[in-house]
Amino acid sequence: MANALDWYEDTKARLLVNSRSGRAAVQVPATSLMLDDGTIERRQWLIRPTEASTFLVKMMEDTHWLEADRAAFIAAWTTELAEVPEFSETTLHIVAGLLLPIWKQLPQDETRVYRLQSDDGQRIIGRRVSPAWVATTLAADAPTLSGAQVHALVLEGKTVVQLAEGLELHRSRVMGVNRIELSGFSEPQKDRLKADGFFSEIIAWKLRLFCPTDSSGIKVLDHLLARFPLRALHARKG
Repeated sequence: MANALDWYEDTKARLLVNSRSGRAAVQVPATSLMLDDGTIERRQWLIRPTEASTFLVKMMEDTHWLEADRAAFIAAWTTELAEVPEFSETTLHIVAGLLLPIWKQLPQDETRVYRLQSDDGQRIIGRRVSPAWVATTLAADAPTLSGAQVHALVLEGKTVVQLAEGLELHRSRVMGVNRIELSGFSEPQKDRLKADGFFSEIIAWKLRLFCPTDSSGIKVLDHLLARFPLRALHARKG
C-alpha cells in the first residue's frame, strides 16, 4: 500500500477505482509509440496490486476506470490485497530423461531446458510442454479438469479449451487486459451463461462473453463444465 500511495505525490499519477469491478489502480504515463505513418500514440501504465499493463490514452474513455479520492482508493486497494493468497500453486509438465532422440517430436514453440529440484531433493532436467500436448500424447480420452485448473490454464494463454456443443474458452487481450473469453455460444444460451456469471460486452458491434479473471471466475467455470463437459485441449497458435 505504501508503494502505491507513493505515486500520489507524483503530479502525473492518478488514483483510480473501477466502477464495475470495484478494483483499484494507479495510472501513470508510459512511453509513447510512433506508428509507421509517423503518428504518435500516447500510452499509460495501469498499475494494480498483482499486475501492470499498458493502455492507449484514447482507449481509457471507453473503460470503467474513474478517478477516486485517497480514501476510496485505499479501501479498494486494501480489499483486493486481502484476496491475494500468500502462496500460489502452478502445475508444470516436464519431459525428462534422454531427450535428444525425441527432440524433434517435442513442441518447438518453447525449447528452454528447465533444471528443477523438488522439496525432497529430487533433481529434474527436461523440457516444459503444454497441458494440451500432454493430453494429446498420453490419452485419447478427454482430460478431466476442475474449474480452477481451466481458469489458470486459459489465463496462462498457451491453451485453447474446447467444450461440448462447440463452446471454446481462450485468452483474449481486450483494452490492454487479458481476459477469459467464451466463444461458440448460441443466442438461446446467452442468457443462461450470463446468469451463471459470464458478463457481456459489445465490441466492434459484436456481443462477446467473458469469465471473471479473479477468484469468482472459478465458480463460473465449475457451472460451465457441469453443463458443457471438456472435450479437448489444444495448444494455442501464434
